[in-house]
Amino acid sequence: MKKEPNVPDRLDAQVPYWDAAAATKTFTHPLHPPWLADISRQAAILDHGCGYGRTLGELHQHGFRDLTGADISPAMIERAQHLYPAVHFTTLDTPPSVPFPDAAFDLVLLFAVLTCVPGDEAQRRLIAELHRVLKPGGILYVSDLLLQDDERNRRRYDAYSAGSHGSYGVFRTGDGAVCRHHSREQLATLLADFESIGTRTVTVSTMNGHRSKGIQLLARKAPVA
Repeated sequence: MKKEPNVPDRLDAQVPYWDAAAATKTFTHPLHPPWLADISRQAAILDHGCGYGRTLGELHQHGFRDLTGADISPAMIERAQHLYPAVHFTTLDTPPSVPFPDAAFDLVLLFAVLTCVPGDEAQRRLIAELHRVLKPGGILYVSDLLLQDDERNRRRYDAYSAGSHGSYGVFRTGDGAVCRHHSREQLATLLADFESIGTRTVTVSTMNGHRSKGIQLLARKAPVA
């Protein structure tokens, strides 16, 4: 498959950006407690792209204890270990590969990660790896950003797609990250190997302080027949 020009296709392509941002960025995508109601407190949970561990800290407060966070940024992981010492964290050296066996987790979280992985093929590789480590019948909980319809974002999408011929919705932030917003159809295609069991629309504050439309998706890996 032909690589999209100027669109980072390696999941670790922007590690220097995230290391520099580790001490300053705030992430706000919310957990939806009703979606956790049927998850056993003994469930093995992976937060892929955990950043500084905020979501895992909330899960710990909800009574979950078998918690693992993984991220490409050593600086994010260092901050997470300091903030949440009861949680196991690991730095991903060769993403999208994760150092866990097949069917290791009951629940995988992917919060504001696809927006940081702008390339189509990189996103597909990531979802395939998460599918691998989920148990049959396991749950994938995605929270990410939709295409925005305001003028500022439309200008950013147009500028980047014109220069790189990449997917519409890719853009560069003012501080240098290459990110992506998604259509509902694109996300549905990406998660085609899962059964959709929940969808909700949310409003979130981005890491640079802009209010944006987001989407949360709950999807199940097929159980063993």
